[in-house]
Amino acid sequence: MRLIKSTHADGEEKRELPPPFRNPFVHDLRFTTAQKLQIGLMTVTLFPIRLFIAAFMMLLAWPFAFIASVGRSETAVEPQCLWRKLVDVVLKTIMRVMWFAGGFHWISIKGRRALPAEASILTLGPHSSYFDAMPVTMTMASIVMKAESKDIPVWGTLIKYIRPVFVSRSDQDSRRKTVEEIKRRAHSGGAWPQIMIFPEGTCTNRSCLITFKPGAFIPAVPVQPVVIRYPNKLDTITWTWQGPGAFKILWLTLCQLHNEFEIEYLPIYSPSEEEKKNPALFAHNVRRLMAKALQVPVTDYSFEDCQLAMAEGQIRLPVDTCLLEFAKLVRSLGLKRANSEKLLQDYGKRAAKLQGQRLSLEDFAQFLDLPVSDELRHMFALFDENEDHSMDVREFVIAFSVVCRPAKTLDTIRLAFQMFEAEEDGAITENELMCILRTALGVGELKVGRLFRAVDEEDSGKITFESFREFADQHPDFAEQYLYSDNAGFGSSSPSHAANGFCADFSPSEQKKLD
Repeated sequence: MRLIKSTHADGEEKRELPPPFRNPFVHDLRFTTAQKLQIGLMTVTLFPIRLFIAAFMMLLAWPFAFIASVGRSETAVEPQCLWRKLVDVVLKTIMRVMWFAGGFHWISIKGRRALPAEASILTLGPHSSYFDAMPVTMTMASIVMKAESKDIPVWGTLIKYIRPVFVSRSDQDSRRKTVEEIKRRAHSGGAWPQIMIFPEGTCTNRSCLITFKPGAFIPAVPVQPVVIRYPNKLDTITWTWQGPGAFKILWLTLCQLHNEFEIEYLPIYSPSEEEKKNPALFAHNVRRLMAKALQVPVTDYSFEDCQLAMAEGQIRLPVDTCLLEFAKLVRSLGLKRANSEKLLQDYGKRAAKLQGQRLSLEDFAQFLDLPVSDELRHMFALFDENEDHSMDVREFVIAFSVVCRPAKTLDTIRLAFQMFEAEEDGAITENELMCILRTALGVGELKVGRLFRAVDEEDSGKITFESFREFADQHPDFAEQYLYSDNAGFGSSSPSHAANGFCADFSPSEQKKLD
């Protein structure tokens, strides 16, 4: 399985193996010797001082935010009196000192921020870190956050001060209520504070803009796109699903002498009548405008692809996996449904009966009961490795299983064994294991010899699923020991992301329930 990008030149189709851009959910951070020495020196000198000042500023802000929030209605907005305006200035100053202590000595601001009456919603991107909170503390604008955040000591009080729109995990109707509240505030004529929303809904590495969620665009009011940049030589800011964890990012960033941050307010975008009726189109056009300002590509990868990239199964996807591209096509073709498990079993049984028979594009369309389309051609090309206009549909079933249940590694491998195993002994060969694991990881090449020999203790040249499962039970880290060390592209990082309160179109923990 490989990632194909098709272009047309002189009337002929050309196929290229490299992906058009990096996996947006992976951040691989490497250091030179000089950088390591600097970090070591800063760790024992400047880092503890900066961390203390940042913590002190947070504690200093708490009483001001608490007093200003006492007696204030959560459902209605009152004219801001003089003393509350003073508290607002004090809190902005305290937060600015905190960021200054963290190495953000000056912040570059381009463009003009719209007034609440001009644009009640600000759409920010790309979203890559909790440091993206800087624009929020600079403006004291509202955000969308999980309801549990308000119960966190100190932090919860600061959050309540900016009057966020809370999303409740326990309320099954939370998504509808959240959208209704955003609409109510957006249509208040500027009476409510502006709402800052990160429409990507999750953190990426800023290499592209992923699909925007429609929450910010459903109210059908003018929005102001805002782009943020971190033009630093060493990227210690990015906090993605595969990469350094939250504290490591904080530590490394505070160990830098200076951190640059830019925020650019783009012109207000007023939706057309068609965009007012179609939030997805509205979101698409705003994303395209922001991508042009950032000079980065757009991609149809989404939050669901992020979940695939960080799934905690026994096999971790490599950085250059083409399963993200495959998942995007699965969504486009409408294959992932509520009954995906039943569909998987049906695909598996039918694929097993074909016994490795190669299918043409038309045969593949018939197998899926779909018409031939550009998306189907693209998916077919992923599995047409020999470029002979044929594919083994068993590979499609394996990839589809990974996308539908990314954390259930052994379930996918069991299904693969059922499709590949010989009738006489229910076993598979080394080449067949290579095909299974290569497809499950979404890579073009994979060495499995050492793993196969470890499972095949009797040196019979074949293994059964029972022997593989027994081996996996005894060696839960078998992929780390026998696959990653023998193959390039897997890196050393593992999913380390926690729910990010500033992923303002709903945090990871709620998104699966609300979508």
